[in-house]
Amino acid sequence: MTIRKQIMAVAATFAMLAPHGALAGPEDRRAMFGETHLHTNLSFDAFIFGNRNGPDAAYEFAKGKAITHPLGFDMKIRVPLDFQAVTDHAAYLGMVPAMFDPDSSVAGHRLATSLRNAKTATERRVAFGGLLPYLGQQVEDDLLDMDIVRDTWAEIKASAERHNEPGKFTTFIGYEYTSSQETFENLHRNVIFKGDAPNEPFSRLISMNPENLWRWMDSLRAQGMDSLAIPHNSNGSDGYMFAEKTYEGNDIDADYSAMRMRNEPIVEISQVKGTSETHPLQSPNDEWASFEIMPYQIATWKNSATDGSYVRQAYRRGLEMQAQGKGNPYKFGLISASDTHVSAGAFDEYDYWSKIGAVDGNGRLRGAVRLTWTQRFYAQIFRIQNWWRQMNTPEAQRTGAPGRNPAPGYLHMQWSSWGASGLAGVWAEENTRNSIFDAMRRKEVFATSGPRLKVRLFGGYGFDARLLDDPQMVRKAYARGVPMGADMKARSGRAPDFLLWATRDPGSAPLQRLQMVKGWIDDDGKTHEKVYDAACAGGAAVDPDTNRCPDNNAKVDISSCTHSADTGEGELKAHWQDPDYKAGENAFYYVRVLENPTCRWSTWDALRAGTAPNPALEATIQERAWSSPIWLEH
Repeated sequence: MTIRKQIMAVAATFAMLAPHGALAGPEDRRAMFGETHLHTNLSFDAFIFGNRNGPDAAYEFAKGKAITHPLGFDMKIRVPLDFQAVTDHAAYLGMVPAMFDPDSSVAGHRLATSLRNAKTATERRVAFGGLLPYLGQQVEDDLLDMDIVRDTWAEIKASAERHNEPGKFTTFIGYEYTSSQETFENLHRNVIFKGDAPNEPFSRLISMNPENLWRWMDSLRAQGMDSLAIPHNSNGSDGYMFAEKTYEGNDIDADYSAMRMRNEPIVEISQVKGTSETHPLQSPNDEWASFEIMPYQIATWKNSATDGSYVRQAYRRGLEMQAQGKGNPYKFGLISASDTHVSAGAFDEYDYWSKIGAVDGNGRLRGAVRLTWTQRFYAQIFRIQNWWRQMNTPEAQRTGAPGRNPAPGYLHMQWSSWGASGLAGVWAEENTRNSIFDAMRRKEVFATSGPRLKVRLFGGYGFDARLLDDPQMVRKAYARGVPMGADMKARSGRAPDFLLWATRDPGSAPLQRLQMVKGWIDDDGKTHEKVYDAACAGGAAVDPDTNRCPDNNAKVDISSCTHSADTGEGELKAHWQDPDYKAGENAFYYVRVLENPTCRWSTWDALRAGTAPNPALEATIQERAWSSPIWLEH
């Protein structure tokens, strides 16, 4: 590379990572990272499993302060976040902490007594089960005190205001709406407010139908309170999150699609409880489709149906519905989050504390470290007790049975399939509520599995490879085309140009490959998908027959968790045109960037404990990031 090109490349990189300063236009947008899904001690489940950290502690953690895990060790983030929302469960908000307060209105309730008496992990799980009939509205509710809920919500709002520092650290008022179809089919959303929020949240106790949540959000918007809802864990929805029918089984129409997109412009693609991009059964030609699959419905051992549960299929289904005149209810952008229940997200595989608290806070509890003989004895007793409940109680039967332990000697729990993920990325002009929220609404956002990878995607006409080394690339790309999250009108009967760009996290592994994922609908109304490598580590050429990079021979030594440091890149970028473009076919395109492989959390746990990794768990992971799509329309 000539000196001139080196200077231009450095200038272009600085343009991508432009510091906060005076704003002139969209070219000044910079990447910021945050958390949009976090639970504190004010959520019923988080408190039951030992979390005593409130919203203030959660914000302090995000800004770099160490806070205490329920098992007593310190949790500290590697790099402070730019923004965060506390999203405690609206249903029974603050009620469980009140049950431990002798002066509260609910302290004498029989359920409060059982919760206070629960000391072991097993007793906490049983106590948690006692609350489920109330949350499911299956019993007469003699427990809920809405004054407690409203006071707790006021506390959450006040904490967000205390910690909001425009230009430095942004907080959002938010909560989680925990809808489901019948029992455990996850239809949960996090509701994030742009500014002010109402006096109480809309919860599942008001309505389980997400459409009623959207109508409530519409009514608030008419009063000047904008918000958006972010679905999560579609992988555990048993096919209901991205279904072909509405919640009540009616046909989807254009009005439904418009209402959903008005209120749900983005979706959480990855978090502790698995990644929801795609599934090997849906994308058999995608070698990376099995990434961090959590196969169960939430809080059960029942397998979740794949049809209707994954993002890429939802994108394809949206194209079909649009072609049928129903609008596109699945034209959403992508972020990630943690869903931590200990007020602190564990984003790094090597520093992982899972999410629940006292029941999964060390390697033995989450199945990565071999149990002692005594622990194995009591674990077997627990499995027998659990099997007996599965056989004898209708509620337990609905959750499914755990089946055979794939690795005797290790605990086998649902959270053994979880992972250290993830972060929300936004391209915004400044670190303020307005700027970040606007980025979410226009879908100029991206998702990572944990590392701070930065991704950009532009589409348009008239781009060429020379633009990649132009210091004015970002400005020209905005001027001549559209960024991720936008629609692009086809023209000229030729394939559009795309600019793809990704930079590594200095605290993680180098980049291996930059990919374009395409989905399209043909003249017969059938949808298809394809994955193309667009840029390769080491400057290697993509094989035009396979659309794949050659192996860069990146290796991981699982005995020490060292990994190849010299076979990847700090930056990958490409000018790309669709080799399979056909005029008249609507399509979506999004970027996926992959790091070199590294050790997974389960291997790190075993290494620190001096034991062999659990053979039933993946030993390595290939961290990644995803851009929001660009939709090409004719």
